[in-house]
Amino acid sequence: MLAIRLPEKIEKRLDRLAKRTGRTKTYYAREAILQYLDDLEDVYYAEKALAEIRSGRRKPIPLDKVMRQYGLGG
Repeated sequence: MLAIRLPEKIEKRLDRLAKRTGRTKTYYAREAILQYLDDLEDVYYAEKALAEIRSGRRKPIPLDKVMRQYGLGG
């Protein structure tokens, strides 16, 4: 369980959105947190990979190889 206090301006925006869409404020708070966590995790893993490449513990993969692997080559 998580309880948070929001500034009044944000609380009002969240309330308006919830009323207009028929969703709960909890739904939107959960969705926002999940999206933010996804973004933070992406940054964390990218920074970790970059540090490993810079230290020589990992080799970078050329972009053309990645594009071919996922069928994105021209």
